[in-house]
Amino acid sequence: MLGEPCTTLVPGYGTNTVNILRLWRARAAEEFDFQMFDTGNYAQAVEQKIYSENISKVLYPNDGTPQGRELRLRQQYFFVACSLHDIIRRFRLRNSNWNDFPNKVSIQLNDTHPVIAIPELMRILLDEEGLNWDQAWRIAQRTFAYTCHTLLPEALEKWPVSLFEYLLPRHLEIIYEINHRFLAHVRARFPGDEARVARMSLIEEADGRQIRMANLASVGSFAINGVASLHSQLLHDFTLADFGVMFPDRFQNKTNGVSPRRFMKLANPRLCQLITETIGDGWLNDMERLRGLEPYADDAAFRQAWREIKRYNKESLAAFVQYSTQTIVDPGAMMDVMVKRLHEYKRQLLKLLHIVTLYQRLQDNPALDIVPRTFLFGAKSASGYATAKLIIKMVNSVAEVVNADPIVRDRLKVVFPANFNVTMGQIIYPGAELSEQISLAGKEASGTGNMKFALNGALTIGTLDGANIEIRDLVGAENFFLFGLNTQEVMDLKTRGYHPYDWYANNRTLKRAVDAIASGVFSRGDATLFRPLMDALLRHDEYLVFADFQPYIDSQDQVDLLYRDPEAWTRMSILNTARSGYFSSDRTIREYAHDIWGLKPVKV
Repeated sequence: MLGEPCTTLVPGYGTNTVNILRLWRARAAEEFDFQMFDTGNYAQAVEQKIYSENISKVLYPNDGTPQGRELRLRQQYFFVACSLHDIIRRFRLRNSNWNDFPNKVSIQLNDTHPVIAIPELMRILLDEEGLNWDQAWRIAQRTFAYTCHTLLPEALEKWPVSLFEYLLPRHLEIIYEINHRFLAHVRARFPGDEARVARMSLIEEADGRQIRMANLASVGSFAINGVASLHSQLLHDFTLADFGVMFPDRFQNKTNGVSPRRFMKLANPRLCQLITETIGDGWLNDMERLRGLEPYADDAAFRQAWREIKRYNKESLAAFVQYSTQTIVDPGAMMDVMVKRLHEYKRQLLKLLHIVTLYQRLQDNPALDIVPRTFLFGAKSASGYATAKLIIKMVNSVAEVVNADPIVRDRLKVVFPANFNVTMGQIIYPGAELSEQISLAGKEASGTGNMKFALNGALTIGTLDGANIEIRDLVGAENFFLFGLNTQEVMDLKTRGYHPYDWYANNRTLKRAVDAIASGVFSRGDATLFRPLMDALLRHDEYLVFADFQPYIDSQDQVDLLYRDPEAWTRMSILNTARSGYFSSDRTIREYAHDIWGLKPVKV
């Protein structure tokens, strides 16, 4: 098959630099088999074209079936092979000495998906260029750097050896040789420690032999980084601990950032205009200048202007919600937002238990004085992730009941616009007032939605997880709603033995909410629909939803109290924006360029 480049030019903001984003489309080498068509095999005549072009039809196809896993590996190899050959083509335009390759080329492995690039480059250097092993390996190790975006062991890719034997036999041979030489070094460094050798091997022998792509990335890269301070530490100490001992100098941190041009300038132009009028121009390219807003948090006129812009953005968000979900929401209500990938560790279920708790409080006392809230969810799940899809169903089922109940009288609304993406995010982030960052401590690598919310003046309720820690440190503990166990406390509780049923039985509020869901209150009387979700919490509760439930409810009650004081809330909102300049992607890329790639900025 052929790899057809699809090139997008990306101009820099206020510079003369234009970068190239090159993607790849799979095309059949032969569009049409005329001989097959001529003999009456009409479908088979175009079969190869369809088969080839499937590779680039859908990114990350469902790998829940053997066919899906094979397609995903074909896809990963296809994109890597195309990109590597294009990189080498450009290198050779001006260079002839392969030893210069790492000085001219740096390849950042964005998680484990492109790690097949390591044996592919080795294959090219060995088989096509005729280099010896030692020279080829020195070049490869000096070229690749690895960014790990997860702490979840199941997210670190493994591929069955049998699939490599069938699909990429030469690459498997190269991986075996890398492993053989690497394990010799491990044994020399840690003599007699065969348990360590087994953990660090690129081949996992249990449950069918599998290739550990994270181990391959760690061996074949000169730098390894996480994407938030806590994440990088946990990566070194736990997820890749053996490699942290073996290669301590390779590990570093590069906290994620987001584009201020997209997520502020494009998404929130009125706020940007106010900021520019207040502190001057130039802050979009130097986000630390946002610190100049801090004194204005105590200026009543500035706070009023800030509130008016937030109100406008909330009205725009309410109009979008009505258009996309046919649900009318009050722009005057608090916009309580949780938009992120759907995964159990991010604990959308904890948010739902909070909503059910508020709903039950209003049922008990219809005259209860609470701050009206619109709860807005946005999420997508992996295509084969059945539990995540059931949680999506549950959000919509809770919305159906709460939104239709006359007792609530529009004081609570739950909405879930479909197909959350960046474009939708540009409407949501400016209108949000409370940012839900409630993952179990020690599970989130970084998060970037938390940064987008803070830059647009939303207050965060969250755990000490991912980049939440750095956000809280920068904006100030007094401007952040903290709750829940920290990473060490999570580990200690699991070590002692966590029994979620006891937490359920001893908390009347929690028990009532869980029982209502399990009994069918939010599923039109069907007591079986959400039973798997509740049973999983009662029996295992892998992500400690029950343990963090009461602290979360208590923190949300503090949110309710503070929101009643618009001057105090606005002051906190301004300080969140003023102190979040660190989370610009400009700073992140500067650190990658300086610390990993060895690049200097172009002088304009």
